[in-house]
Order: sequence, then C-alpha cells, then structure tokens
Amino acid sequence: MTYDGKLLARARAELEKDRAANRDELLRRRGEVYARVPEVREIDTALRAQMARLVRLTISKSPALAEELEQLKEENLNLQMRRAELLTERGFGAGYLDEIVSCPKCRDTGIYEGGVCPCLEKRYNRELTKELGALLRRGDESFERFDLTLYPDVPDPATGLAPRDAMRRVSDACRRYAEGFSAASPNLLFQGGTGLGKTWLSACIARVVAASGFSVCYDTASAALEAYERAKFARDTEEGEAAAVRVRRMESCDLMILDDLGTEMTTSMSQSALYTLINTRLVDKKPTIVSTNLSDDELTRRYTPQIASRILGEFRCFPFVGEDIRRKKA
Repeated sequence: MTYDGKLLARARAELEKDRAANRDELLRRRGEVYARVPEVREIDTALRAQMARLVRLTISKSPALAEELEQLKEENLNLQMRRAELLTERGFGAGYLDEIVSCPKCRDTGIYEGGVCPCLEKRYNRELTKELGALLRRGDESFERFDLTLYPDVPDPATGLAPRDAMRRVSDACRRYAEGFSAASPNLLFQGGTGLGKTWLSACIARVVAASGFSVCYDTASAALEAYERAKFARDTEEGEAAAVRVRRMESCDLMILDDLGTEMTTSMSQSALYTLINTRLVDKKPTIVSTNLSDDELTRRYTPQIASRILGEFRCFPFVGEDIRRKKA
C-alpha cells in the first residue's frame, strides 16, 4: 500500500497521543503504589541499580564474570518475586506496574515485522476517511436512527410486501454488511427514487466500516468524476496534483461509496472516468457501493455498455421503496 505522507504523519501523531496517555497512566499507578507500599519503591530503585551493575559487569573482564552474573540474576529474581507478592497482597495484581501498551504487536512504535503495524494502518485509514468523507456532514447517521415509521406499512399490491417491511430487510442487510465488512465483501447497488434513504444508509455503512479501521471514500458521483477531470486537465497545477491524489485514494481505499450516480453531467470524460473508477476497483477486488435513482433500463441507456454491464452484473442490488422521506419530513 502507498501511504500519503501527510495522513501517515497524522496517524503517527494519534499513536503518540496513545503512548503519552499510557505513560501518564503508568506514572499515576506508580505514584499510587509507592504511596501505599513504600517497599515497592525501594525494590524498583534496587532493580534500576542492578541494571547499571549489569552494564558494568558485561563490559568488564573480571575472571569471575560468570559467577557474578549468576549472583546478580538470583538477586534480581528474588526482588521481582518480592515485588509481585507486595502488589498482590495489596490488591493491585502482579502486573499492575508493567509497561502499558495499546498494541502488543509493535508496543506502540507503529513498526511490526519491518513494516507498518496494523494498528498504525487502522489509524491511517481513519485519517483517510476523514479526508474523503465530506458527505458525512450531518454527524448523526446511524442504523439506530434509521426511522422505519416513515415508510408505508400498507402492502404493495404488486409485491405483497409493505415498504416498511422491505426497508427493514434492506436496513438489516446494510447493518450486517457494515459490521462484517472485509476485503471479500460484495459490491452493492442502492437503487430507488429520491428521498428513500440511500444516502443515509450509505453514511451508516461508512461510519461503521471506518470505525473498524478500514479506509472509506464517500462522495457524490459528480464530485468524484470531476476530480478525474481536474487531475487530467490541470495536471501541472497544485489543484491538479490534489485531484490526482484524491483519484488514487478513491481507487485504492478499502470501500468506495459513490452517491447519486446519474446526477452528474454525462460527457465522454465523465463516462471514461466512471469506467476507470469502477473497473479499477473490480480488477483489484475492492468493494464499492453505488447509489442511484436510475432504473436498470435508465442505467443501460445513460451509460456505455461496459459501464452498465459492470454495475448491473457485478453489484448486488438493494431496492429502496416507499415515499420521499424528505417531503414527508418537510
């Protein structure tokens, strides 16, 4: 994975905040224990003195080095045992004063097995999501706040299913998708009229997936495809470079959510950009969610056969039904 230096620096800063909080908590614990059990402070002082003595011994050429090291080891073990006994007797637990780390793999360094630790990558993905999630502007999108009472409870004569029940199924499926998201998750197509909750449920998924440490890009089709145009025609400008970075992020993030497909201006450039985005993510097996007001026939008429075939053939359709919620609220 190619990392954006600015976002990686932010992620490292967040990791350092956790390290500082852990250090502060350990200092607090030491102060608490030393005040209640002064002997533990004395033991810790003795243990630090032993470390200094160990250093001196290892650089010395004493003929009795092995014997002295064995004696030091025995003294150290005795002190450690006494320390653990004191902590346990006072109800702290033997490991109460051990180093506190948020990640046992990298011990909060951000480096694991010669590369970026998964804990730092999760922080990086959260920063990436903040950067790209401009549409998550309300701040209150959640599955719990998805109001099914706004959907009619009268069965549709054609399907025999009430819109409320149909949308309950959609909402439940979206929640399962978000909570179980992985690189192997399917692509989704949210399809239905205006004001039926497509953007809301997309945002709900985005929040849950991002909170799990995955990178999420969430944008309207018009804004996303415009970025491709700026990246191409303003290549040598600061604006063009920023657009190119954004395009790379949209193509490589763990989950791409393309909202309001069909509201963008249809040009040869936008068609090319849309094909590139969708096809790149399909080839790389990266999940994508597309929401649109267009029907299958409208998608087929509006877009090239290559685009329509990929959307209708590679995406699992979630039909949104009911009445325009925005009008009902108004």
